[in-house]
Amino acid sequence: MNTPVTRTSLDQKLAMAKRCSHEGVVAGAKAAIVASFATAVPTLASVRMLPWARTNLNPTAQALIISTVAGAAYFIVADKTVLASARKNSFKDVN
Repeated sequence: MNTPVTRTSLDQKLAMAKRCSHEGVVAGAKAAIVASFATAVPTLASVRMLPWARTNLNPTAQALIISTVAGAAYFIVADKTVLASARKNSFKDVN
């Protein structure tokens, strides 16, 4: 059974969507920070200790490795958070 679409229901859905996306952004940012540190430590340590890494990983490559992992962590966690929040909220509407 479909409920009638009203201005109030649309405003509530928009507010819920904004809250879901904000939760995703916050969770993604936290994951990116953790991933940056988790990647930076071994990357920078390997450049100091391993001859191969010292020769082949210039500062640009090091930054690319760290930023790629941080970006991937951000988008994966943000996407999962938004989907989980949307799924949770969609079950609230079914009565």
